[in-house]
Amino acid sequence: MTLPRPEDLVITHQGAQFMGRRFPCSIGRGGMSRSKREGDGATPVGIHRIVGCLYRADRMARPCDWALKIGPRDLWSDDPRDEDYNLMVPAPYAHSHEKLRRADPLYDLVLITDWNWPYAERGRGSAIFIHQWRRGGYPTEGCVAFSRADLRWITARISYETRLIVRDAKSYP
Repeated sequence: MTLPRPEDLVITHQGAQFMGRRFPCSIGRGGMSRSKREGDGATPVGIHRIVGCLYRADRMARPCDWALKIGPRDLWSDDPRDEDYNLMVPAPYAHSHEKLRRADPLYDLVLITDWNWPYAERGRGSAIFIHQWRRGGYPTEGCVAFSRADLRWITARISYETRLIVRDAKSYP
């Protein structure tokens, strides 16, 4: 695996490292996987680009200049049978999806990775987001999650070169 750079957000079983700091984080309930599939709850091992930032403007100030507001009709398709699989779609939407504008704070700030995007391979798994955790140590459905304060700190410092690197024990030289 490629050696990480200081501007990379590196995730291991021990937590995260970014810009010389360490952060606790949560990963998927299925652990880390080298063969991610839709619904397995795993966080995919590999190098992923951060391609977008979404936020709830009614709950926080714009976290970075490239962040886009989450609207009340914004959804994310997680239906491998649909042509819009693993893309943001507007409501109403008849296929399986996830609401981006949630009642809880988990998606108040979302970093979007390029996992299986923009040309999704059906069944390989939909969006891997970086978002706020429910609580420390509580697993996600495959995403990477941080405390609200840490997520905001990280988001404010992400650059175009920042990559999300998910490393399992086999990834170390």
